[in-house]
Amino acid sequence: MFITVKQASEKWGISDRRIRVLCSEGKIPGAYQEGRGWKIPTDARKPVDGRYKSKESVLLQIDRKKVELDGRRPLTAGEVARLNEEFIVEYTYNSNAIEGNTLTLRETDLVLRGLTIDKKPLKDHLEAVGHKEAFEFVRELVKDNVPISERVIKQIHYLVLADKKEDRGVYRRVPVRIMGAQHEPAQPYLIEVKMEQLLREFAESTEHIVTKLARFHIEFEGIHPFIDGNGRTGRLLVNLELMKAGYPPIDIKFTDRITYYNAFDEYYVKHNLSAMENLFAGYINARLDMYLDMLKD
Repeated sequence: MFITVKQASEKWGISDRRIRVLCSEGKIPGAYQEGRGWKIPTDARKPVDGRYKSKESVLLQIDRKKVELDGRRPLTAGEVARLNEEFIVEYTYNSNAIEGNTLTLRETDLVLRGLTIDKKPLKDHLEAVGHKEAFEFVRELVKDNVPISERVIKQIHYLVLADKKEDRGVYRRVPVRIMGAQHEPAQPYLIEVKMEQLLREFAESTEHIVTKLARFHIEFEGIHPFIDGNGRTGRLLVNLELMKAGYPPIDIKFTDRITYYNAFDEYYVKHNLSAMENLFAGYINARLDMYLDMLKD
């Protein structure tokens, strides 16, 4: 007897996509491909997911590398300038591209240098400039160690949403749906209450910063407080808190957008935070490695 990928997904609490990967890797004994689908033995056991076994060790690696980085500070003005210049173009490109901006990485660089790209929408130009200005504002907040608050969130959003002046820095007043998502955002009359609760729980959390920010980011995007610009604002907030805690900022790549989207569904459908947690941990770990490599004597 056999079951389908969908049935195995419901039985084991693993995404359809992950089961297909495990089948193709031969990690589910007896599974075989039939047409475009897979047949899985009814008595097959849930495979151990090696991606999640080492979560604790990854967090310990991050902690160790953070201590090492702290020991090499303060960075020189030249080191800071180089790190920021390389980061901001790619970060602006990726964060905007995830939301549908059509500028390429090279075009984003040119726009941030003050040039206009022929045949590309004005909206895309404004989004690039607005995102850069928002990140520079975040860096100023980090310098002053400004606590995250609704006021700060609205200020960041005001800069992000450069192409929609009437909606900048104000909570939405109409219901919305996120196309393809498994979660329905908060009704407008609940946004302020839910934002207050989110910020209170974030301030009180004693979780590891990776876990804490993964949870905060998913919950923030779930509330979806603004009519537009929630994703870009949310990722800027993650970097605000990372940098305040002494970590490098992270840049979720456009090429990882499906993994990123799936992490939200994992949380809201299966109450699984690990997908976003692992995504964040991977990026933070890699950024720490990059910083430490650059600062080697």
